[in-house]
Amino acid sequence: MIDETTGALPPHGVSAARVLDEIRGLRAGDRPTHGGRLFAYVYDPGVAGLDELAQAAYAESAHVNGLDPTAFPSLLAMENAVVGAAARLLGGGPGTSAPDVVGSVTSGGTESLILAVKAARDARPDLAEPRLVVPVSGHAAFAKAAHYLRVALDPVPVDPATLRPAVADVAAAIRPETVLVVASAPSYAHGVVDPVAEIAAVAAAAGVRCHVDACFGGWTLPWLRRLGAPVPPFDFAVPGVTSISVDLHKYAYAPKGVSVLLHRDPGLRSPQYFAYADWPGYTMVNPVIASTRSGGPIAAAYATLRHLGEDGYLRLAALTRDAVAGLAAAVRAVDGLRLLAEPESTVVCFTSDDPGLDLFVLVDELTARGWHTQPQLAYAGLPASVHLTVTAAVAPRVAEFGPALAEAVAAARTAGPVVLPPDLLALAASLTPEALTPDLVAGLAAGLGLDRAATPGRMAVVNTLLDAAPVRLRERLLAEFVGLLQRPTW
Repeated sequence: MIDETTGALPPHGVSAARVLDEIRGLRAGDRPTHGGRLFAYVYDPGVAGLDELAQAAYAESAHVNGLDPTAFPSLLAMENAVVGAAARLLGGGPGTSAPDVVGSVTSGGTESLILAVKAARDARPDLAEPRLVVPVSGHAAFAKAAHYLRVALDPVPVDPATLRPAVADVAAAIRPETVLVVASAPSYAHGVVDPVAEIAAVAAAAGVRCHVDACFGGWTLPWLRRLGAPVPPFDFAVPGVTSISVDLHKYAYAPKGVSVLLHRDPGLRSPQYFAYADWPGYTMVNPVIASTRSGGPIAAAYATLRHLGEDGYLRLAALTRDAVAGLAAAVRAVDGLRLLAEPESTVVCFTSDDPGLDLFVLVDELTARGWHTQPQLAYAGLPASVHLTVTAAVAPRVAEFGPALAEAVAAARTAGPVVLPPDLLALAASLTPEALTPDLVAGLAAGLGLDRAATPGRMAVVNTLLDAAPVRLRERLLAEFVGLLQRPTW
C-alpha cells in the first residue's frame, strides 16, 4: 500500500529497495499479466526470457529522446527498421504494389487512429465540415478522433448475423465531405474481418482515403494465412487501401506503448506532420502527437521482433489458432451458450439466449475461478456478450477452461440473473446525462459498491445497470464512476 502519511513525495527520500517493495505490493492486487488466464488488456506469448530482453532493451534507450532524430540516430534506425518490418508484413515495400510505404511509430492504436484521421482531414483544407465513415464495430478510438479533431462521424450499421457492414451501406454513407472511410481487420469486439477490398473500392471510386484498422489482431492475420487460414485480402495488396495501423504491443508481443501507422506513399503521410517555426525557440517538427518520446518502447519493440523472427511469430500464431479452436469448442459444449461469431482471428466471443443465465453473473463466476474475461454490453440489436482475447500463452490452459466454464455457468444459473430495483430501472431509462448531479452519482456509486478506493469484487450489478441505460447515459455514468476512483492521495 502507498504510505498515505507521506505519499509519492515524502519529506525525505526512501530507499530503492523499499520503493520497489511498495510497487510489488501494489501490483499484487492487479490482474495477472502472464499465465494465460486474462483474456483482455495484455498480450502474453509465454516465451521464456522475452520480458527480460525487452526490459533490458527498453532501459538502454529509455532516456533517448525521439524529438530530434538527428541527435539520436540509433532511435531513428530502430524506428525505420520496425516500420519496414510492419510494412513488409502488411503487403508493402519493394517488389509489391505499394513499394513506397512509409510510416511512424506511435504510442498505441488510439494515437495511430487519431493521426490517420488527422492526415485525411488536413489533406482536405477546402472542407469546412469534414466527415468520417466508420462501421459501428470500428474501434471507439475513431469516435475519440472525430471528437478531438472536430470531424463529423457517420456510423454504418453491421449485420447482426455477420457482424460486418454491408458495402452498399458504406457507399451510401460517403458524402462529398467525407475524408476517410474505415474498415477493421479484425474488429475488436467480435474478431471478424470487414470486407476490406469492397470497402476500399467504393472509397476509391469516391476519391476518398481508406484506412484499415489492423491494430488489434492485424499482426497475426498474415501468419494465420501462411498456416492455411482463409484470411481475406486486407492489406496494401488491396487497391484503394491508403493507410494501415497495427499495434506491436498486441500480437507482436512488444511491451506497451508501440503501434505503427503506415501510409501507402509519402504524400499521403505528409499532412500527418505538425511543424511550427513562428516562435523564438527551436522549430518544432513532429510526425506524431507527442514531441518528446522515450526511445524505450521503440528499442523494446525492435528487440522483440529481432528475437522472435518470422519463425517465432509463425509458431506463436499456430499456438494461438489452436487455443482459439479449443476455447470455441468449450463454448459450444455448454448448453445455453453460443458463439456470436465463428472465430476467424484471435477472438472468441459468445453470448446466451437462456433467460436464466445472466452473462454478467457468469463473468463474475469465471473471475472467482481465476479466469478474467471482458463483458460487452448490448448494442443496437446485438446482445450482451463475453469477449476473450486469445494469446499464445492461453494454449496450455485450454483444457482447464472447459470445466471451469461449465462450473461457472452452473453457478450463474443457481445464483440467477441480477434483478435491479424497479425504481432504479426506471431511473436508468428516463435519466438524461445532463440530469446527473454529483450527489446522484455519489448515491449510485455507494449503492453499487463503488468508492474511490477500489472497484467491487463483483461487477454484475454495475454491468446490468449500464446495460439497461441508453448509450449516452452509459458514457456519462462510466466517466463519473471512473472519476470517483481517480482522486489524488494527499
